[in-house]
Amino acid sequence: MADTAGINHNNLLRWFDGRVGGIDGDLHFELITGGRSNLTFTVSDDHDRRWVLRRPPMGHVLATAHDMAREYRIISALADSNVPVPEVLGLCEDDQITGAPFYVMDFVPGLVVRTVEDAALVPVDVRRRMGVALVEVLARLHDVDLETVGLSDLGRHDGYVERQLKRWRTQFEQSTTRDLPQVLEAHEMLAARVPAQQGAGIVHGDYRLDNCVMSAGGEVASVLDWELCTTGDVLADVAGMVAYADSRATGGQLPPTSIEGFPTTDEVRSLYETHGTRDLAELDYYLAFAYWRIACIVEGVYSRYAAGVMGDQDDPRLVAAFGQRVVDLADLAHEMASRLPTGT
Repeated sequence: MADTAGINHNNLLRWFDGRVGGIDGDLHFELITGGRSNLTFTVSDDHDRRWVLRRPPMGHVLATAHDMAREYRIISALADSNVPVPEVLGLCEDDQITGAPFYVMDFVPGLVVRTVEDAALVPVDVRRRMGVALVEVLARLHDVDLETVGLSDLGRHDGYVERQLKRWRTQFEQSTTRDLPQVLEAHEMLAARVPAQQGAGIVHGDYRLDNCVMSAGGEVASVLDWELCTTGDVLADVAGMVAYADSRATGGQLPPTSIEGFPTTDEVRSLYETHGTRDLAELDYYLAFAYWRIACIVEGVYSRYAAGVMGDQDDPRLVAAFGQRVVDLADLAHEMASRLPTGT
C-alpha cells in the first residue's frame, strides 16, 4: 500500500499491533485538515476501531517547536484532573518508524465546530452551553495545581509574557523570508508595557472552540492541540480565546462563535471572572499580545506552506491567504499596542 505523506504504513501497522493488539485487518490513515501545524491523522482498522496520531510537519521544523514528548506528557498528566483530555496510547521517539517522533491517543467522538456552517447545525441553546462550557473548562485548567499533576517543572513560572515575546520574535525571525517591520515594532511596544503576572498556571496556548471536541449537549468532551502549552500567565489564554472570536484574527472569515447563541466577548470576560480567579483589568494588553503572537505563529505556518512541507495542503490561494492574514494581524497588534498606556 502506498504511504500517506508523513505516514509509513507498514511500520505503523507493526507499531500499533504491538501496543493495542488485535488489529483487525489493515490500518487506514486520514489527514485531519483542520490542523495548521503538527500533522494530525485519524487511524482506523477494518472494524472501525479509531485512534488519533500526531507528528510534526515534514521538514522545515524549528527546534523545540514540535515536541511530541512534551505534548504526550501534558495530556498524560491531566488524565486524572477535571480537564477533559483524550487517553494516550503511546509515544514513539524513534524517527525510523515514520520519519519523526509521534504519539497516539484514543479517538474522542463528538463535534468539532470549525466554521459558521458547522455551528449553524447546532441548536442555539446548545451553542450557548458550548460557549459557557469552554470558559468553565478554561478556568478549571488555569486552577489546576501544578505540583499535584506533576507539571511544576514544565516551564518557568514567572516572566511568561517576556519569555513569549522573546520566543515568538526569535521564531518569527527564523521562519520569515519577507520584510514585516510592524511585527518587530509591535514587539518593542509590548515588551515595554508588560503587566505584573498574577501567579502561574497551565497555559494551553491555543485554546478555542475548534481545538476542542464538544459533546452533542454542548459540554467539552476533550481539549486538543497542546503543542503550545507551558506554565505562566494564564490571562494569555483568555485573550487568545477572545481574539479568535474576532474575524480579523481568522483571515476575514466569520468565526463560528460569532453566530447567535455563543456568548459575546463581554460575556466571555464576565464568565471567566465568575469561574476563574484572576483579575481582567489589563486584558487589553493581553489582547494586543495575542494578535501579535498569532501573527508570529501564522507566519511560521505560512513559511511551511510556501516551502511545500504541509502535506497536500499547499494550494497557492491558501498560501497567499495565510500570508495576508499575517499582515492583517501584525497591523492590528501594532495599532492596539500603540494605544496602551506606558508603564502598564
